Amino acid sequence: MIFRPFAALVLSLGLWGGAAALTPARAAAPVFTDKACPSDWPAGVREVRCGALTVDEARGTASDRRIDVAVVVLKASQPYRDAAGRTLPPVFMFHGGPGGAMTPGAGNILRALTQRPDLMAVDQDVVLFDQRGGGAGDPSMDCPGVQLTDAGPPSDKDRDGLIACLKAYQAQGIDLNQYNAAVIADDVRDLAQVLGYDKIDLWGGSYGPRIEAAVITHQPQIVRAAVMDSPWPPEGNWAVGTPEQVSAAVKIILAKCQAQDSCAARHPDLQARFEAEARKWLAGPVTGKDGRTFNVDDLSAFLMDTTYDRTGVRRLPADLEAIIAGDLSPVAAIAEDRTYYTEGQHMAHLCKEELPFESKARLAAGAAGDPVAEVLVPSLSRLFDVCDAVGETPAAPIENLPVKTDIPTLFVAAEIDPGCPPPLTEAAAKGYSHSQVVIVTNATHGVINASPCTRKMARDFLRDPSRPVDRSCLPAADTPLDFILDGTGA
Repeated sequence: MIFRPFAALVLSLGLWGGAAALTPARAAAPVFTDKACPSDWPAGVREVRCGALTVDEARGTASDRRIDVAVVVLKASQPYRDAAGRTLPPVFMFHGGPGGAMTPGAGNILRALTQRPDLMAVDQDVVLFDQRGGGAGDPSMDCPGVQLTDAGPPSDKDRDGLIACLKAYQAQGIDLNQYNAAVIADDVRDLAQVLGYDKIDLWGGSYGPRIEAAVITHQPQIVRAAVMDSPWPPEGNWAVGTPEQVSAAVKIILAKCQAQDSCAARHPDLQARFEAEARKWLAGPVTGKDGRTFNVDDLSAFLMDTTYDRTGVRRLPADLEAIIAGDLSPVAAIAEDRTYYTEGQHMAHLCKEELPFESKARLAAGAAGDPVAEVLVPSLSRLFDVCDAVGETPAAPIENLPVKTDIPTLFVAAEIDPGCPPPLTEAAAKGYSHSQVVIVTNATHGVINASPCTRKMARDFLRDPSRPVDRSCLPAADTPLDFILDGTGA
């Protein structure tokens, strides 16, 4: 699920298009080609290298199709040296999604560094790359006009649009089976090789750790240490269980409201009243005071996106109160923009390494009896329809199993997270014998970059992965959540 702090940085480079030409070579060597960085990027902030990794789409097959992966390297401003005088390896950054991007936000990262030079690429070089099939790479399998959220396609029209889009990419000769975590792990190995790195560190958020896990599984020899922010592990179920996770996030937030006198007075018994409201939406479309009508899929997207978002979480009791009163503007605001994925890349992953291990029946059964959870079932069910129509080959079973490794890994999870909740992190970490797990009170998805405390924690971990991280700056478990009681503000 997408790492939203990085998704917010996206600004198209328009730089690497049109490079996935066919060549007569088969099983050809990976090649890195330097490119000019965009002229509007700030100068003098970091030494920057832009380029593209060219690799076979399908290694070890008769196919001679080559693809490009967009890359930006930010050189460290003050390279850190350990006690032996050695510099640290570069950090490879893994975006979320699937269907996010990293390099289109590089210009904004550089602009941020002009104000906050400590944010990134201080101790270690940072390698930003767009996972194959998306971002500024080629192909980049976007589906214009199709909406898709972490709760699935919000309408039958969007479901059908996804099917048509994916089949169109197949008709162009793109093998969707080659866009998955295990193959990206090989891309990472090849990228490290062509850039001259023997060892690398890994850092990713949301679905990014799913790709990190594949690198650790398939290319462990190149990895020194890993940081996983709000992680999605290979053994997680994308659709099955997600409705219950969203409902659990709502319950956590509303329980925090009830624990504060001022919030409880404004929103008495809100959990029960919202469950009754959810049953109304499950029965059919709902028309607000302004005459606009929305359906259960719109409420589904609202719940998922709002419980991911720091401001949305703080405003949720007021928003739910408004919805119950017939003011559907909170739902309308989410419905205005539901296109934050490279949808073709997103579905290529889901149809190979996620949904083949799940089912519509299990999805519905898990949510049954909880009206808030049931709201998520229709849109998530459409994901199975898309995958059935496209017909990718399921991933090998190992791609859906917990990872076992002794590579030092820092897991940082948010207390409030509908997609990657703490129990998922804690279970996954059991297979990492040299892991540390941090759960941040009141935090939401994408927690490390949300505070100086967690940024320093991750930076210190990579300086010395053998030392316990300092948790003294974290909020106490009983810290009240700062609600926006009137539904406005930030």
